[in-house]
Amino acid sequence: MTYQLCLPYSLCIDDDSQTMIIADYGNDRIFQLKTDSRNGEILAGGGGVGTQLDQLNQPTDVIIDKKTNSLIMCDRQNRRCLQWSLSKGTVQGEILFDNIFCWGLTIDDQNNLYISDTEKQAVLRCTLNDKNCTIVAGGRGRGAAVSQPEGLFVDTSGTIYVVDSWNHRVIRWPKKAKQGTVIAGGNRSDQLNSPVGLSFDQHGNLYVADCGNDRIQCFSFE
Repeated sequence: MTYQLCLPYSLCIDDDSQTMIIADYGNDRIFQLKTDSRNGEILAGGGGVGTQLDQLNQPTDVIIDKKTNSLIMCDRQNRRCLQWSLSKGTVQGEILFDNIFCWGLTIDDQNNLYISDTEKQAVLRCTLNDKNCTIVAGGRGRGAAVSQPEGLFVDTSGTIYVVDSWNHRVIRWPKKAKQGTVIAGGNRSDQLNSPVGLSFDQHGNLYVADCGNDRIQCFSFE
């Protein structure tokens, strides 16, 4: 099928199938597109706004869980995080976590899921086997509090990098630390304006989607 996206908020690349998987926010669906084609298919949602397990409401992020051959997505306005199998014939998702105002997702090598929750103003680490979530960065009353946490990344040491959008900065939060450190934006000379996403390259350079300034900024660290 051909496609018309509406407010695509995020995407991930599946190297195995050579596809892009897109959180198509305005169309309430997750869409898959071949990297060498303009044709694609709906993987989740697409049947209109709703709360049924085959419906989404403004998804903001999607990642691939290779260990279970599934997608994990932020179904934001339904206040839940869903898992959706990539097996043929799948017609609905499974609720992993609910009552959560999620925005961004990432997963570590131990298969812990990290979720930025803009209501709790925190990053949660959630174990997929027992469905338990713990605040590991931000949270009201904690050091270097965040406001509107959005994009996030976790490195192999367990350090969390989170976009603190309404404070116009990026915070680094080491594993088990009581507070984080601003590494980009804030009151520094490298100003950001409502950043939304971030990523690292193989050399450790940080790239930030500086939404309010209509640009991508790159930061290098010694």
